[in-house]
Amino acid sequence: MVKLHQIVIIGGGAGGLELATKLGDTYGKQQQASIVLVDKNRTHIWKPKLHEIASGSMDFASHEVSYMAQAHWHHFTFRIGEMHAIDRENKTVALASYVDDFGTNVTPPQEIAYDTLIMCIGSQSNDFGTPGVKEFALRLENQVDAKQFHAKMVNACIRAHHQPGSIRPGQLHVAIIGAGATGVELAAQLHRTTRQMISYGLDRIDPEKDIHVTVIEAASRILPALPERLSNTTQELLNSLGVTVLTNSKVSEVTATGVRLDDGRFLDSELVVWAAGVKAPEFLKNIAGLQTNSINQLMVEQSLQTTLDPDIFAFGDCAACPWIKADDGKVGFVPPRAQAAHQQASHMFSQIKRRLANKPLEPYVYKDFGSLVSLGEFSTVGSMMSGFVGKNLMVEGYFAKLMYLSLYKMHEFALHGFTKVALDSLARMITKRTEPQVKLH
Repeated sequence: MVKLHQIVIIGGGAGGLELATKLGDTYGKQQQASIVLVDKNRTHIWKPKLHEIASGSMDFASHEVSYMAQAHWHHFTFRIGEMHAIDRENKTVALASYVDDFGTNVTPPQEIAYDTLIMCIGSQSNDFGTPGVKEFALRLENQVDAKQFHAKMVNACIRAHHQPGSIRPGQLHVAIIGAGATGVELAAQLHRTTRQMISYGLDRIDPEKDIHVTVIEAASRILPALPERLSNTTQELLNSLGVTVLTNSKVSEVTATGVRLDDGRFLDSELVVWAAGVKAPEFLKNIAGLQTNSINQLMVEQSLQTTLDPDIFAFGDCAACPWIKADDGKVGFVPPRAQAAHQQASHMFSQIKRRLANKPLEPYVYKDFGSLVSLGEFSTVGSMMSGFVGKNLMVEGYFAKLMYLSLYKMHEFALHGFTKVALDSLARMITKRTEPQVKLH
């Protein structure tokens, strides 16, 4: 019996799940290769949607994808657990035992053999060692974080409504540290959803007086990684909503009652969200002797192979992939964006196809199609880059909103195909008319 080529994918984010699905449909179905997907969670949510879950503007249950079901339908194997070691000599990965919320061991420690190992475990926020962040700040790195923030926000509003006496200063204030896409999108969504929430009987709360959102950014402007025009337009919209934007403001400490800035100011806030900085998970640092950078990303060639092991690939936020910029010819690294992970997943599929056919691999070339920032019902703004329309073009309003929606639909199509996506979209449209406009639990 011929041994099947063992392909192990670590990380079921947007890129990893798309790749596992496509490989399963192509090679798993025909039993031409064995595909295993590993993730520490049971379900998948598209990461750019986390701010909608946190704010309560989206019912996550209708958008979650079960890894077990997806694996069953698309001919790959799912293993739950968190990878903690790679044995490059014996070509195995070690998974820690999976422990549930009740402290019960669900799976024992596991070892999985591989011929090709693909790392795509995403990124997490970088607190830069700021005191109090781990103890008192919430993060939005996965669906668990988003659900936790939403629950705390709902509870804070209900508690304020029922408490004797007036609402304390800062009691219903939210401080969002980091004005990247996640921070500004969450701020805009919270302006709407908190007001909708209190309309469901929490009439002791005055939304204009009691609820306040502050966005704190250490750089000189919000959305510092995006074009300045996009940044300025977004800040004008946040200002019009009453969101306070503090730039050139570095956080020195997070406490149980708020945020302290470097200049000595203290912002009273019941809820603090840390959405600043990006780094790969800590356990990747020099894992198995592989080369990593200062933010724990695996260093890869343009083929997406790690620099020290051609049988281990990496892509997405956890990989530092060279990018020769078309505008000035300078060499940088592919930015940590959803569009990059989507592109790399498609390229990785082609690489596997060539690898199984013993053909030389091809370099990955990042195509920057621009950036979009969704500000909920108020607006969507973005820029379309030169590689797409021949010049830089600012877009906003309904057209930009359709473009933002299309990105998520592309992800859904990659996972489920046209028919299921169309039926699911129709079902959501119908149920949306029979449910509250904001998630209340």
